[in-house]
Amino acid sequence: MSTYLVGDIQGCLDDLRFLLDEAEFDPHNDELWLSGDLVARGPKSLETLRFVKSLGNKATTVLGNHDLHLLAVSQGLAKVKIRDKIQPILDAPDSDELLDWLRHQPLLAEHPDHPFIMAHAGIPPQWDLPTARKQARTVETCLRSNDFVWLLKNMYGNGPEYWSEELEGIEQYRFTINALTRMRFCHPDGRLDMECKLSPENPDTQPLKPWFELPRTKPLKKKVIFGHWAALMGYENDQVIGLDTGCVWGNSMTLLRWEDGARFEKPCPVHAK
Repeated sequence: MSTYLVGDIQGCLDDLRFLLDEAEFDPHNDELWLSGDLVARGPKSLETLRFVKSLGNKATTVLGNHDLHLLAVSQGLAKVKIRDKIQPILDAPDSDELLDWLRHQPLLAEHPDHPFIMAHAGIPPQWDLPTARKQARTVETCLRSNDFVWLLKNMYGNGPEYWSEELEGIEQYRFTINALTRMRFCHPDGRLDMECKLSPENPDTQPLKPWFELPRTKPLKKKVIFGHWAALMGYENDQVIGLDTGCVWGNSMTLLRWEDGARFEKPCPVHAK
């Protein structure tokens, strides 16, 4: 059995299926882990949801910011953006089934046998692994409950910027959602910056630092697999692997086989501008 990991799909299903064929992915024996943002910007968001759902327990996906936005749109809490190309999902005969399935996916996933964890944007530097687990499970429980509309309605906003054990209610939920699905840079004191999307090599990012470069009080002891940040173009060190290589922007899609570190890449057409 092999374990495959892939960055943001954003509706680029044909590119994903090309890579799975190239890697000889066997849906009966292998596992596929997806770092979130299954939908938006690419041409086949509806088909992507159907495909990942059809894999059952052979696929593990975490929720990304675009996935959460789709859920909010489906409840009339946010407007459809034409560039997101999600209207076919809302119009589909199996829309309710797909959206309910999506709402029950995790924000944080851990492999039971391999030493990695996955979150769409990453793990904020203030958290150790028990805190990350606790906060993700708290939001997931709310999202899967009858209060999910309240959560989706109130999740938008860039604050609070800093984690505190004293945060309560929607502020705690919003920090968790922002950290796990939207985070890129942090201020040197650990506050989240929700605005900058540049490459860390750009001098205009100073004094901000990528979240994974800030020191942790306690090491996570597991490698963090994340997507979300296409400008990193597949950055990897001994603590993290960023797998969003900008497929939807005309760069490439990257599929990683965990067991031997083999990478499969496919150049992609521009689907978003």
